[in-house]
Amino acid sequence: MTASAMPPEQPDDPLEYRLSLRLGPTHARQRLKIEQNTEANVFGRDRKSFHIENLASAPGFIRTCLKLAGLFHRGQENARRPNLIHNEFRIDSLPQSFEGYRILHLTDLHVDMDNANLEAVIAKIKPLEYDLCVMTGDYRSLTWGPIDDAMAGLGRLRQAIKGQTYAVLGNHDSVRMVPGLEDMGFKLLMNEHVPLQRGDDTIYLAGVDDAHFYKVHNLHQAADGIPAGSLSLLLSHTPEIWREASYAGFDLFLCGHTHGGQICLPGGIPLTLEGDCPRALGRGHWQVNGMQGYTSAGSGTSVVNVRLNCPPEVTLHTLTRGPA
Repeated sequence: MTASAMPPEQPDDPLEYRLSLRLGPTHARQRLKIEQNTEANVFGRDRKSFHIENLASAPGFIRTCLKLAGLFHRGQENARRPNLIHNEFRIDSLPQSFEGYRILHLTDLHVDMDNANLEAVIAKIKPLEYDLCVMTGDYRSLTWGPIDDAMAGLGRLRQAIKGQTYAVLGNHDSVRMVPGLEDMGFKLLMNEHVPLQRGDDTIYLAGVDDAHFYKVHNLHQAADGIPAGSLSLLLSHTPEIWREASYAGFDLFLCGHTHGGQICLPGGIPLTLEGDCPRALGRGHWQVNGMQGYTSAGSGTSVVNVRLNCPPEVTLHTLTRGPA
């Protein structure tokens, strides 16, 4: 056996060992240390991204303001009624075998935030028909601490999802979740890509690690090996890397993170949109530099379990070459 083929030396920590087998020892060690050193910080590694949920006073303050305004209970009920949104990607170069291919897109579930919300999402997706499910991060309510409740909720969700599911991590998620998620049947894309085959045709699905708070995404690693001219779809938790992704040659881009604003003015105008990207990329379908994207408003809630003028969603994307 050559040196490069030798398995990694087993660390004392069983989790680190499993991650080293999955990601490689250097990547696993680095990723764990980055998370351990920054997970509960208010500001991210670039000192620009901001975690309001890591301010201990934020949830109580926002909740009190909403109650005083008489909006809290209405907002909570809104958060428990996800909409089914249909989006169509028209792609001239779509291989014939993938005409009508349907992708169920879930994001920002925060499954341990509110059990009623999770049950509503499960009920919404159970009758749906689709060819593939993808999830674009933020499965946990907090950005630090235990993962057990989130993992239990994701286990319940997995039972409701049909077939193969690919996922990426968001800024609320811990890399410690990866082995357990893959044991459940979720396939994590950690700066990786996979071929999707239908008939004689192949398209490529890539996914990057969190690009918002931890800045551990690597588009080069995710895209290298995708044949030139092939149709490719990128999963990212955040739309913030839209420019890099379009320059890398991706055709489609699926993301979440913004919650569409979550608490919006009438007409769906967000008070704030987390993430460094144009407002036009904050929710729904968009197109830049020849790349089509979709930013989901998300299925769950963050900081406080309310939504105003911005319903939660589960999204069905259909790939088509358009009218014959």
